[in-house]
Amino acid sequence: MTGRVVRVTAGSRLHFGMLSFGQPGRRQFGGAGAMISAPALVLAIRESDRFQVAGSLADRVEEFVSQIACRASWWKNGMQFRIDVEQSPALHAGLGCGTQLGMALAHGLAAWFQATPQPAEKLAAAVGRGKRSAVGLYGASLGGLIVEGGKLNDDEISPLVGRTALPEEWRFVLMIPAVAAGLSGDTEQAAFDRLPPVPLETTAALFRELVCELVPAAAQGNFERFGESLYRYGQLAGECFAAQQGGIYASPAIERLVARCRDLGVWGVGQSSWGPTVFALCRQQADAQRLVDSLASAGELNQAGITIAAPDNRGIRVELLDGSSIVQPKPA
Repeated sequence: MTGRVVRVTAGSRLHFGMLSFGQPGRRQFGGAGAMISAPALVLAIRESDRFQVAGSLADRVEEFVSQIACRASWWKNGMQFRIDVEQSPALHAGLGCGTQLGMALAHGLAAWFQATPQPAEKLAAAVGRGKRSAVGLYGASLGGLIVEGGKLNDDEISPLVGRTALPEEWRFVLMIPAVAAGLSGDTEQAAFDRLPPVPLETTAALFRELVCELVPAAAQGNFERFGESLYRYGQLAGECFAAQQGGIYASPAIERLVARCRDLGVWGVGQSSWGPTVFALCRQQADAQRLVDSLASAGELNQAGITIAAPDNRGIRVELLDGSSIVQPKPA
């Protein structure tokens, strides 16, 4: 197909856990997570005589495009383009696929209409993201390790606290056991409505872990300290959801995978968001492959999807067909 093409590539998001919810007058949600290179979402916007959508997630694409058309100040009349979703992560696996799809479309269509660079908050508002966590929407633009502070009642989107690049050689082994998908949409909201408030001392402990251990270790590239902090943070954050999950993790299968990775000497292990994705941090590619081989030989990975992913420190990439890069909008 000839004509103009805008190609958008987005990584996935790991969510390490929230800071708070349920306490009146306090910031809600907040938390930390990181962007990873795989599994990737890839879509292309091409010239067409009418609006068309092809590939996976077509219904979600149409919904997001309708929202952008109504909300984005840079939208121009006319929908003479086709959107092809060429590959995508699984929905409701704890990888932030919905947010990354919405943000990828907002980035791509802003480039298609040759809009001036837009901050992440405006792009997220155009696709209705950021109602709870803002890790994925900031990660979409910035990449890296993201910490966001949580929302007060009148906040549309939680403020960004900080972003830190992760060492490029580190690798996350992703394991998705064949168990129930993570919560989303109305089901997720209902779960939050039933959860007890996070104690203030728990929020304080989670914040101390982020500020005093996790973020400094990432900035220094201290693999051991980062991994141990990541595990501690996930354990404490998981306790806040135990009333709905039945424990720190969403299933016994996830709990077994986490324990087995720890037994093999991998410290930075946890569940992403509501699961079912389990992540295990390794120092380099060879270590990640050894972990996969060890788990597979012990029969721990039966019916589990496996991915080895590098950190994504760039965020969403928007390119023209000829490969020239389009400047990415960055949050203030």
